[in-house]
Amino acid sequence: MSVRLSGPPLSGTRVDGLLLGIDFGGTKMAVGVADAQGRLLAHRRVPTYADRGAPQALERALDLAGELLAGVGGPLAAAGVASPGVVRPDGIDLAPNVPGWERLRLADAVRDALDVARVAVDNDLNAAALAELRLGALRDADPGLVVGIGTGVAAAVTVGGVVVAGHRRAAGEIGYAVAGGPWPGTMLELDFSGRALDRLAEELGLPDGAAGLAAAAERPGPARDALAARVDEVARHLVTCCLLLDPQRVVLVGGVARNTLIRGLLVDRLTEVLPHRPDVVLSRFADDAALFGALTLAREAVPAPR
Repeated sequence: MSVRLSGPPLSGTRVDGLLLGIDFGGTKMAVGVADAQGRLLAHRRVPTYADRGAPQALERALDLAGELLAGVGGPLAAAGVASPGVVRPDGIDLAPNVPGWERLRLADAVRDALDVARVAVDNDLNAAALAELRLGALRDADPGLVVGIGTGVAAAVTVGGVVVAGHRRAAGEIGYAVAGGPWPGTMLELDFSGRALDRLAEELGLPDGAAGLAAAAERPGPARDALAARVDEVARHLVTCCLLLDPQRVVLVGGVARNTLIRGLLVDRLTEVLPHRPDVVLSRFADDAALFGALTLAREAVPAPR
């Protein structure tokens, strides 16, 4: 990865020491260390093992962070953390995919384990949107919409170069949108997300979860019909998001979004009905948009010189 953490909001900011980024996800965790100029020096991705609970995931991520920092060498200036859910100082809301995640105090845990004073924590899609604003596809687009389709589904809104957090910092939690019927139906994330597609593949007797479903759906038949119905559901919600925001560009992130067939079906549906279709692009960060967002959070946690 050759991305550097540069951008207009950071001009003139001097960073003495290393920057640490941690991206917690329902399936994987990524840890990266960058230097003061924003060069990524070391990074690693490990499984979350969500079914084993939150404490082990946090402990393993912090151990990995310590290992990478020791390998690079040098003082740690700041850390940034990207987490599922709505992050509060004393806990986390709306993060059901890892049992016990709601009880974590991430900033305190990172601060204590790594002896670093500056720790910034934000929602993972907000962090991904920050990376797109500073380093990626939203540098020249306003407003912007970042849609994450991975283990879960969520969105983040950017306006005027800022990520819009919302009154309770819960903006973009579209996974909780009402889907299906009769009222109140179910949650969108239970219909369309990596885990939802894994369950659908199992119901259809297909191996390899969401990837196997998408492979089978390349041909006409039951798998194609079932997948298209799920894409229809998420497309309805994204159409509403686009009509409300009128974004210049939509950036898709996450493992499911990288599937060519699924992305193509989704873009076709938006094109068919939107009177003013935005640009729809795939993030160039692959799996690491939230990690680069976490590193950017760390850099922006360092105060500008007076």
